[in-house]
Amino acid sequence: MRIEKIVVRKLKMDYRFPFETSFARTTDREFLIIEAYSEGLVGYGECVVSADPYYSEETVGTASHIIEEFLVPLVFSKDQIPHPDDINKDFSRIRRNNMAKSAIEGALWDLYAKKKNITLTEAVGGKKSKIEVGVSIGIQESLEELFAQVQDSLDKGFNKIKMKIKPGKDIEMLRAVREKFGDIPLMADANSAYTLDDIDLFKEMDSLNLMMIEQPLAHDDIIKHATLQKAITTPICLDESIHSLEDAQNAIELGSCKIINIKIGRVGGISEAIKIHDYCKEKNIPVWCGGMLESGVGRAHNIAITTLENFTIPGDTAPSSRYWHKDIITPEVVMDEEGYIHVPEQAGIGFDIDQEALDKVTVDIKTYTNK
Repeated sequence: MRIEKIVVRKLKMDYRFPFETSFARTTDREFLIIEAYSEGLVGYGECVVSADPYYSEETVGTASHIIEEFLVPLVFSKDQIPHPDDINKDFSRIRRNNMAKSAIEGALWDLYAKKKNITLTEAVGGKKSKIEVGVSIGIQESLEELFAQVQDSLDKGFNKIKMKIKPGKDIEMLRAVREKFGDIPLMADANSAYTLDDIDLFKEMDSLNLMMIEQPLAHDDIIKHATLQKAITTPICLDESIHSLEDAQNAIELGSCKIINIKIGRVGGISEAIKIHDYCKEKNIPVWCGGMLESGVGRAHNIAITTLENFTIPGDTAPSSRYWHKDIITPEVVMDEEGYIHVPEQAGIGFDIDQEALDKVTVDIKTYTNK
């Protein structure tokens, strides 16, 4: 592939409902969509940043800078890009900035699949025709609101309920949901809100038969998670701590977790995500695909990666209507009554871009031409 042009769009989309985690409550999302052009085809990628550096150090502003000043020039310096893996190797000289890298690489994966006239699923080596879906429920103000959210999610067929927790809104809310709804597939996501001083709290959670506790300790920690995992029976799932294959290898070797959440943006792209998947499969560590409140473009990439064999736990790739009034793809991502999303059969990401919807939520656009 020779990339002729790259377009970077800054988008702002309002959520259907506010979403609260341990570090923020948000009502809208600012992020980037990348368009890569080559020989009449366009590949689309999503930069899963936020306006604020709360989940990650990256923001819309920092990602835009890295893309403009470093990543686009690297792409344009190549006469040909045989495969997206090749640009992944070129990007490795740039420290971190994984979400920015992932956005460009994702657009090239889509473009590569379209040039080959195959689905993105086929391009990444996936085999599944449908993927199992879970849902992420933000922190609610009351038990009544929480119960309503859980009941609605179960009624819709979601196969895993992920509850966001934070100090003061954790064990009692989890216990209440377990008592009311029985043995549903339930997990907790702490988003790094706790320390080892809370070890007794996590021991208490062992009685709740949770699928996992996601990232309970510091966002950059592996060592202390190993201490916690040895002290409790509930599996720890690492999210924010895993940015690369090497991170995954270290965490597994140290016994820091029993499950890993693979987010394409967090690890720097599909190429690295595949490496982590393959290693975890070799070590019998199940993986699943977490969500970053993506638009349909990012959801399409998540669907494709989840078709790999070792993605055995329902991910967070919920239907578009769960979060958005109107998505920027057509058709929108939908889920059947049994909680599955059927993998699209169209070349590339498998969805068309709703240009009118995309233009409506675009607040800034920059075009870079390869001369």
